[in-house]
Amino acid sequence: MKKPELLAPAGNLEKLKVAIHYGADALYLSGKAYGLRSFAQNFTICEMEEGIEYAHKKGVKVYVTVNIFSHNDDLEKLPQYLIQLEQLGIDAIIVSDPGIISMANKLIPAIPLHLSTQANCTNWRSVQFWERQGVTRVNLARELSFSEIEYIKKRADAEIEIFVHGAMCISYSGRCLLSNYLTHRDSNLGECSQPCRWKYSLMEESRSGTYYPIFEDDRGSYILSSEDLCLIEHIPELINASIDSFKIEGRMKGINYVGNVVRIYRQAINEYLNCHEKYEFKKYWLEELKKVSHRNYTTGFFCGSSPKASQNYSSLSYIQTHDIVGIVREVLENTEIKVEVRNQIRIKDEAEFIGNKGDINRVFLDKIKNEDNEDIQIAQPNQLILLNVDFPVSVNDLIRKIR
Repeated sequence: MKKPELLAPAGNLEKLKVAIHYGADALYLSGKAYGLRSFAQNFTICEMEEGIEYAHKKGVKVYVTVNIFSHNDDLEKLPQYLIQLEQLGIDAIIVSDPGIISMANKLIPAIPLHLSTQANCTNWRSVQFWERQGVTRVNLARELSFSEIEYIKKRADAEIEIFVHGAMCISYSGRCLLSNYLTHRDSNLGECSQPCRWKYSLMEESRSGTYYPIFEDDRGSYILSSEDLCLIEHIPELINASIDSFKIEGRMKGINYVGNVVRIYRQAINEYLNCHEKYEFKKYWLEELKKVSHRNYTTGFFCGSSPKASQNYSSLSYIQTHDIVGIVREVLENTEIKVEVRNQIRIKDEAEFIGNKGDINRVFLDKIKNEDNEDIQIAQPNQLILLNVDFPVSVNDLIRKIR
C-alpha cells in the first residue's frame, strides 16, 4: 500500500518547524513575491535558505509557490528568482501560469513542476496536456468528486495531489474578481481581500441608501461564504486510490492550526497504513480538528455535488474554542522546561501539552517562574517562563487552553 505524502503550509519559519515537528512529509511556502498569499509573512531568500536546510535535515521536502497569473511586468525579475530557487535546493516549484511554466522549463529544467489548483484541472485529458508541458504533479481542482479524482488518477502518469483540509473559495478554485472590483486587490496576484466572507444586504434601485437585510441571523447574511473542507473521514478511500499527496490549506493560519491539523492527519494516515484491516475512524480526530480556528466543516464536492448546507449562509464567524498559550523552546534539567508565551497564562490555568506522538497531557499550572527563577502569577505574551512537568516534552510542543 502506497504511503501518501502529507503536505503542509508554512507561512513562516516557525510554522515550518511546527509542521515538521508534528509529522509533515513536505511543506509549501512562498517567497516575498510570485505566490498567492501576499499578506502571509512569507520568506526572504535568507529565511528560505534556513528553512530548506532545516527541512532537508529532517528528511522533509520543500516546494515554493510561483503560482500567480503573471502580467508582463511580473516577468522581468522572474528569471533571476527562479535561478535563486534552484540554487537553494528546493524540491519543486508550484506553478499555474503557462508563461512561467515555459520559463521554468528553459531556465531550471531539473526542478520538478507542480501544477497549482489555480490552473483548474478537472479532467484526465487536461492532466495529460500538462504532463506534455513538463509538469510532474497536478493539484486537482477542488470542484471534483472522489469518483472523478479516482478516474483521473488511473489515467495519469503525473503524481496527483488534492486538498484534504482548509478554507474553500466561493469561486472556481480561487479564480475570483470580487476582490479586484471591490478593493482593487488582485486575488490572482496573491492579494485577495476575501470579500466572499463579508456581510451583504439588498438595495432597491430607486431607493438609494435604503438597505434591506437578507440575513439568516442578527449578524447578517453571508451568501458567498463557504464552509471549510475536511476529509479526515475519507483517508482510506484516498489511500486506496493511490493519491500521491494530501495537501492542507492554510499559510495564513497560526501555529495552533498548522500543528494540530498536521498532527491529526498524520495519525489517521499512519493508523490506516499500519492496520488497515482493523482500521476504524476515531471521533477523537474530528473533535481535535474542531479545536483549531475553523468554519463548520464540509466535504465539499468530494461525495458528489456540493450540498447547499456547505455554504455558510448564517454566519461569517470562525469557531474558536482553544488558544495557543505557549510553545516549548527548551527542555532543561530536572523536568524543567522553557516556554515562550503566546497568550496570557495565569496560575491555576488548565493547560494541554500537545506532544508530537499523539499524546496530550492536561495539567493545572500551580507554579510559573520567570527567566530569573522568580515566582509569578501571570505570564504575558512574548515572555519566556519556566515550568515543571512530570511527562516527556519536546522542543516545539504546543501548549493550549480552553478560551
